Amino acid sequence: MSDKLVCAYQQTDTTTYEAIVIGSGISGGWAAKELCEQGVKTLVLERGRPIEHIKDYPTATMNPWDFEYRGRMPKEYLEENPLISRAAGFGADTAHFFIKDADHPYVQEKPFDWIRGYQVGGKSIIWGRACQRWSDFEFTAPSRFGYGLDWPIRYADVAPWYAHVEKFIGVCGQKDGLEAMPDGEFMKPFDLNCVEAHIQQKLKSHYQDRHVVHARWAQLTEPQPVHHQQGRASCQARNLCMRGCPYGGYFSSVSSTLPWAQATGNLTIRPFSVVHSIIYDEQKGKAVGVRVIDTNTQETIDYFARIIFLNASALNSNLILLNSKSSRFPEGLGNDNGLLGKYIAFHNYRASVSAAMDGFEDKYYFGRNPTEPILVNYRNLHRQDTDYLGGFTTFLGAYRTRGAADGKVPSFGAAFKESQSHPGPWRTYMYMQGETIPKASNEVRLSKTETDPWGIPLLVTSVGYDENDEKMIKDFLTQSTEMLEKAGARDIRQHDSHQAPGLDIHEMGGVRMGRNPKTSLLNEWNQLHTVKNVFVTDGACMTSTGNQSPSILYMALTARAATHAVAEMKKGNL
Repeated sequence: MSDKLVCAYQQTDTTTYEAIVIGSGISGGWAAKELCEQGVKTLVLERGRPIEHIKDYPTATMNPWDFEYRGRMPKEYLEENPLISRAAGFGADTAHFFIKDADHPYVQEKPFDWIRGYQVGGKSIIWGRACQRWSDFEFTAPSRFGYGLDWPIRYADVAPWYAHVEKFIGVCGQKDGLEAMPDGEFMKPFDLNCVEAHIQQKLKSHYQDRHVVHARWAQLTEPQPVHHQQGRASCQARNLCMRGCPYGGYFSSVSSTLPWAQATGNLTIRPFSVVHSIIYDEQKGKAVGVRVIDTNTQETIDYFARIIFLNASALNSNLILLNSKSSRFPEGLGNDNGLLGKYIAFHNYRASVSAAMDGFEDKYYFGRNPTEPILVNYRNLHRQDTDYLGGFTTFLGAYRTRGAADGKVPSFGAAFKESQSHPGPWRTYMYMQGETIPKASNEVRLSKTETDPWGIPLLVTSVGYDENDEKMIKDFLTQSTEMLEKAGARDIRQHDSHQAPGLDIHEMGGVRMGRNPKTSLLNEWNQLHTVKNVFVTDGACMTSTGNQSPSILYMALTARAATHAVAEMKKGNL
């Protein structure tokens, strides 16, 4: 298969397709792949610029000394972009895959860092790549513990679709047989280094419920024929993933799903297309198309299709639905119950611990491992065993510093050069990915007075932490410190970044799934209850956040929903 994705800006020959997919990121790419593979003529709308795999990765092979400021951004740029420059992975080598603050304003009623990357491929180029499966603990916890709406699906409904996605994108990992993190279709994992393996064994000897497992990451360690067909090769352990990988060593839409969809002959991609709204036909009682504003010409164009997949990323999907008003839906498409934009949630990344680990100085590790071991959630599984709700995944790792054993590194001269010629002592760390509880008071809505450069109302974010989050942070810090002590670490330091919500880049909710149209927006197939030919399968669909990384769940839900949509189309139901 060609590794080129053709999406040069051009006026499409037609305005009518069988399906329209809004967004070309992780879930949008999967919607395009599944629909096109099943013979559906599909238009993908992307508000950003076109990106071609390999060709448009300008920094992929650059060395630190090839950058003007050795990878740092100029002071002027940081002052002009105080929000986006805080994003994980942002730097001189990746800035071209992130927006600039002034170009895409929004209203922060409470502090919220909305991290965005607008181009074909979206944030799939710059995502973190962790791919843990959810378990039934995550799907049932809200109803079991009474803190949220019950999911209309269970793990068994999604398990075959997890496998479908894992085989195609390539996920490394190891089958561990743990109830709290189901096994998947894995290729070999990256090895734990000696300190990580030491911590794993120490925790196993001290705790019955603390399991450190190999990373489950979307990195190709043993490419299979399907990956070679995509034009992808083994991960080179460079840990430069967010620059775009010329080897295709990690999964992104532009290296995998979109070229695959294009090879069917059924895909059209239109970049530079800001979606204004979804068009609802009052007489037909369904959505009939999508209204687009061309970012170059400012022209308004309507595209039409039988089914629409909304995959613009969680908050943009909320914005589009809120702005899709009609006589039937004056408060936004599908919003009969007034819940659209409410119950926004995120993952809590505020807390971490770091420590020194003596010994092991005769050992090192291979390459720059782009993955991290996982300490599987051990809180509130079969029962609530804390004074807060929800659980947390812990990511951890160990590495060797540079310089003297005492940590004192000369700042210049021959002594500095000498200190850099050999590895220094080991350090280790843990950080949390905590579940947050969806609340109606955490919401997004449209501004009544301010609009963006295309005349679309700005999104207002009103999302914050609560007492439950603070209790979880305290417990994480206490438990992680105790575990590192038992592992023999010293100089253990606790950190609370106090970062605003949003910087986790795991925003979810606002268009949640559920069984009852009075309490949810989507059914078990990700269809709007009241507009069955509109599917929402990105983070906006989430009923709760769980503690596992969500991106692979979005992909699985998308593949599942797309297959259902095609079946319903063939039956004449859509």
